[in-house]
Amino acid sequence: MSARRKEGYAHLLDARQHTLVSDEPKSRGGSDTGPMPEELLALSLASCTAITVEMYADRKGWDVGEIEVTVDYGAHEAGRPRYDVLIKVPGDLSDEQRERLRVIAGKCPVHRTLLDGAAITDHVEIKGI
Repeated sequence: MSARRKEGYAHLLDARQHTLVSDEPKSRGGSDTGPMPEELLALSLASCTAITVEMYADRKGWDVGEIEVTVDYGAHEAGRPRYDVLIKVPGDLSDEQRERLRVIAGKCPVHRTLLDGAAITDHVEIKGI
């Protein structure tokens, strides 16, 4: 996976055969041609949560139809980012099923990475060498 400059602060993000764009809004000096990196992280949490919940429901044979996951993010009082995840499911699920889906949502890989942290090592090298 890589990020390479398109123009200004806009970058092309390559993952396998897919290319996305990330940018900053005009208010932060960008051209607003794509989501900000922080928004991509929130979108990753939303999509991972939806997929994890849908896979679990499929294994259980529960008809959950079209699940919708929204993530609101902002700074917490302690200066740490905060993500509020809302999972919308059909009304015909029992309270127990909804609670189980809430618990399973917290097991998605992105959710766990955000809570547990990740080991990151940065390197800088000269291009072409």
